[in-house]
Amino acid sequence: MAAADLLVVFLDLILRQIPVVYKNYFSFLFSLRMCNIQAVMIYAATDCSVWFTVAFTFDRCVAICYQRLKNKYCTERMATVVLGTVTAVSCSKNIFWYFILTGVYFLADNPRFCGTRNGFLGSPVWGTIAILHYLITPVVPFVLVLLLNAVTIKHVLVASRARKRLRCSSAGKTPRDPEMESRRKSLILLLAISGNFISLWALFTVNYIWFQLYYLVGVIDFPPYSMQEVAFMLQLLSCCTNTAIYAMTQTLFREQLKNIVKNPLTLIIKHTHFRRRPNNSLPCSV
Repeated sequence: MAAADLLVVFLDLILRQIPVVYKNYFSFLFSLRMCNIQAVMIYAATDCSVWFTVAFTFDRCVAICYQRLKNKYCTERMATVVLGTVTAVSCSKNIFWYFILTGVYFLADNPRFCGTRNGFLGSPVWGTIAILHYLITPVVPFVLVLLLNAVTIKHVLVASRARKRLRCSSAGKTPRDPEMESRRKSLILLLAISGNFISLWALFTVNYIWFQLYYLVGVIDFPPYSMQEVAFMLQLLSCCTNTAIYAMTQTLFREQLKNIVKNPLTLIIKHTHFRRRPNNSLPCSV
């Protein structure tokens, strides 16, 4: 999730804006189809970011609610299969953007950076493709995340009451329960990431549905430009916050981040100390 979010930030927030901000230096892109390739990469990375969130939510649901399935599903091999499948499907699904877009950059301050082919915006074909695209990401993930969270929360509440009654009757008082504390922490992390995903993508979804209705039906006003800007900003923000949530809530994640910073410094210090250490050893004699 963190890697996919970082890739979205790099492709969508940084790389996409370079030809717009420095348009005088990127005029050669008019003769290339770099915009098409970049669009495929951005949409694929965004799909990976969203569906990795769904996969994480499902993983937590299995780990908390279904102990028998947990031993088979929650493994490193299964995680590799799920991540690889989601990545392959996301890349394959978004190849059609290469053929729909014109490859010409809108060198202006506009969230849309590639022009669409003539007649596509108002055509039923384009409308169907766009609606299916945004149904798969993020409408279907919205529904799945809400359902999985509901199942997980219900299971935790029921199990918490049952374990509390059992431990109180056996011990005579309410003892500390490490298992329920672990589940509670997992539930807080789950709700933080899922709530962040739903809340920050909601305005983007509403804006795009409004946008499509304007072109297909033509009986409503065009969505306000300020709404589009805020929707794009929040959608990109959703890809920045998951890593921060991990860093703040997960002890193991924080330890790994510390190791990433400390290990190179430790090697440099050891190497410097070794180079500066005086050589007082005498030559060996036979």
